[in-house]
Amino acid sequence: MRKRLCNEIDALFSRPLQSPKDFEQLAERIFARLHVMIGRTTLMRVWGYVDDGSTPRDSTFDILSQFLGYKNWQEYQNNALLPKEQQSSPVLGRRLSVAEELKRGDKIRLIWQPGRVCDIEYLGELKFRVVSSEGTRLHEGDTFKCSLIVEKEPLYLDDLCQGEHPTIAYVCGKRDGVMFELIE
Repeated sequence: MRKRLCNEIDALFSRPLQSPKDFEQLAERIFARLHVMIGRTTLMRVWGYVDDGSTPRDSTFDILSQFLGYKNWQEYQNNALLPKEQQSSPVLGRRLSVAEELKRGDKIRLIWQPGRVCDIEYLGELKFRVVSSEGTRLHEGDTFKCSLIVEKEPLYLDDLCQGEHPTIAYVCGKRDGVMFELIE
């Protein structure tokens, strides 16, 4: 069960976590999403990267399960024991209603495969501005409208304005969906 949990988190990174830097990045993403600190060394123990004879606590597995969208480690395990067609994927339920949950100036990091990262700022009235972008067709200064972000689902942008070009609709994460984190 532990290996399965690690594999699911590896999938979010689109590669296995294999270095201290990888585990530091995971710790930062856990903090950004859950506002809970978890040590890099603790994560390295869970993945078997470090074997010092100690066993990670259930509370560590609770945090990792919550990172994937489950209530706790027990809920994750119970779900995993169900037949495949009955298993739920709670990350599908993690969503951000722009009009209800964001205020002007809030920043969000969008992540999708393969290796795309885009930081956006909420301008109000469902409108966003791209602050920075890596590996995407979106560029700093582009603006678009969006009313709902659902994790692990494609993100649909409306009225994407890129300089002098006519506005278009655009889809981020068409195949595997997007992940999002509020950033400062």
